[in-house]
Amino acid sequence: MTEPTAHEEVISAVKEGYAFEDEAVQLGVLEADGPVVDAPVRIPVSMFNRHGLVAGATGTGKTVTLQVMAEALSNAGVPVFLADIKGDLSGMATPGAGGEKLLARTSANGQPWEARAFPCEFYALGGQGIGVPLRATVTAFGPILLSKVLGLNEVQESSLGLVFYYADSNGLPLLDLKDLTELLKYLTSDEGKPELKGIGGVSSATAGVILRNLLTLQQQGGDVFFGEPEFDPKELLRTAPDGRGVVSLLELPDLASRPDLFSTFLMWLLADLYQDLPEVGDVERPKLVFFFDEAHLLFNGASDAFLQAITQTVRLIRSKGVGVFFVTQTPKDVPADVLAQLGSRVQHQLRAHTPNAAKALRATVSTYPRSGYDLEQVLQQLGTGEAVVTVMDPDGAPTPVAWTRIWAPESTMGPTDAEALRAGVAQSQLMARYGQAVDRDSAHEMLIRKVEEGARAAEEQARAEAERQEAEARRKESGPTSRSRSTGPSRSRKEPGLVEQVTGSTAFKQFARTAAREIVRSLFGTGRRR
Repeated sequence: MTEPTAHEEVISAVKEGYAFEDEAVQLGVLEADGPVVDAPVRIPVSMFNRHGLVAGATGTGKTVTLQVMAEALSNAGVPVFLADIKGDLSGMATPGAGGEKLLARTSANGQPWEARAFPCEFYALGGQGIGVPLRATVTAFGPILLSKVLGLNEVQESSLGLVFYYADSNGLPLLDLKDLTELLKYLTSDEGKPELKGIGGVSSATAGVILRNLLTLQQQGGDVFFGEPEFDPKELLRTAPDGRGVVSLLELPDLASRPDLFSTFLMWLLADLYQDLPEVGDVERPKLVFFFDEAHLLFNGASDAFLQAITQTVRLIRSKGVGVFFVTQTPKDVPADVLAQLGSRVQHQLRAHTPNAAKALRATVSTYPRSGYDLEQVLQQLGTGEAVVTVMDPDGAPTPVAWTRIWAPESTMGPTDAEALRAGVAQSQLMARYGQAVDRDSAHEMLIRKVEEGARAAEEQARAEAERQEAEARRKESGPTSRSRSTGPSRSRKEPGLVEQVTGSTAFKQFARTAAREIVRSLFGTGRRR
């Protein structure tokens, strides 16, 4: 009997390992010196809430993989959230154009390709771009996430937490950045410094650093992302009338200018979902799959508290029916505690052109299950649109590692026309709820009133003191009041007149005595000799 070749062993293992009966979405087919059409590579729908990673160097096909996953999940009735970094994913709202080259590839891969559009909802942070405006209040964002945006160190982050505590304790709503700015200005003013000391552990210098960073963020336009109406992340859990999951696409224009703000805002969406959704345990179909693109931006320079918050959210949100996929260049971009919780792996080509890159490649290979591949070589040989895949089967066990040819999206691989996007956004039912910014009474207005009231009270006190001092000065200038010398009961007094004031003065009495002596001397011949 002939021994099976290495290719035959891999093909047999993949066919067996991915032949589960549970509902699944297909990523593509096995590559073994050409596509193996009858060896599909799939992910069980129920395993999407066990999280995953899509990694690979720039230009290796990560965006196409995201699009294929999103389409398959939408067809399965699962809502999807995607951050549209380059604007290319907006093409999901437009049917694909086909073309000879595309159809030749889909035919070779055994893909029953059909051009179609998908139900999409478009969002823009603070309304900067084409989409329903997404905003969050400063209070809901919280001190840990805001510290990441402001680039604060751990001491400053702790101090900001105390400032939030002060606002909450004193009934000062922090809705937008000007609320927090006004609060910090107040706490560092002469009037507010005693209260700053009262909350403990916040120095005026630290408050000043936070205030300067806030002003910088405002000058960069970051203030438009904070305010009301605050977006309810549960809006992301919608399905279309035809039963397909709605694909929510968040446009992130000019990501390089404010990377921390964009990535942290995505984390806020995820954390808010975790807080609001009920426990459901393991589900057959996730309520939402959340793709976290450019994930390295989230972890760069993150404090221990921030990393702990991410780790806890990822670990626990699975029981809320939400799956999270991190999308980045290499697995080392994701902290080990987070990476350990990711059940599915789609790894596109890695390059090892430098010693550090070669080290990262070896570290990536070490995280895969044992296979018949020399993964250190295969990961460098992958073509565009190819990936090494391993996922969790319905029993929670890892599937065999499979060199996979990723299927092609059925929607447009590129942006949808801007005018068509604007028309679709204008018709969205969410525009009525979130389209117009609201600026209601909050900490900014309350503190201004408090300062104005304090100024008026100080002005009135100063006026009263001036009047008192003026009256005292008049009293001292006028001298003592003549009093009745009666030994009987005291009688009512009246203010002396001008003559009484003069004749009752000590100087006048001295003058009268001197004049009398001179008159006596002249009359009786007494006094000095002439």
